[in-house]
Amino acid sequence: MAAAAASSGRPPEAVTLVAASKTRSAAEVAAALAAGVDQIGENYVQEALAKRPQVPTPAVWRLIGPLQRNKAGHALRGFNAVDTLDNLELAQTLSRRWESADPPGEPLEVLIEVHLGGEATKSGIEPAQVGELLDRLQLLPGLQCLGLMTMPPPLPAEQVRGYFAQLRELAGDLRARSGLALPVLSMGMSADFEVAIAEGATQVRLGTVLFGPRGPR
Repeated sequence: MAAAAASSGRPPEAVTLVAASKTRSAAEVAAALAAGVDQIGENYVQEALAKRPQVPTPAVWRLIGPLQRNKAGHALRGFNAVDTLDNLELAQTLSRRWESADPPGEPLEVLIEVHLGGEATKSGIEPAQVGELLDRLQLLPGLQCLGLMTMPPPLPAEQVRGYFAQLRELAGDLRARSGLALPVLSMGMSADFEVAIAEGATQVRLGTVLFGPRGPR
């Protein structure tokens, strides 16, 4: 990560590591935190709610998998950030749940997940619709949008470079249009994080290169 950042003219601290810990044990998460990781990414709300109490080390817990509206309240209890926001209805539900808390906690950090690559099985909002969703988010209490996230098709690293560049360019257009900082670009995983950093990623989600291959479950 440091080498990739340096190659693109940025300091190592410009890129944040999120440990993607889906199916990993609480002990593995604790070991990652002990090694210096401070952000944990989980794909499933219920798995994170069961795991987090077993990990005493403070960390930022991020939801990096799709969120159903009926689990919005659980997500607010289990996560500090939702990186996969892709529709207004979900945003409105999260905002209402935040307002109904007594007292409301810190605003929930969110990233807008952008659908690039045309895969029908992938979640995310189409690039042309991101601006409208961003505008609406600014009117909802309890949510703080910090940027964009994407998960491109599972192609060789150089073949996904164009998707990463597209997200970077979209973020630049949104900053100019809205005046918002939108500092976070979450893109890149174990197979392609170096290319993602070269294209401007400020956050990478790494699982296999940290924890090793997943065994049979």
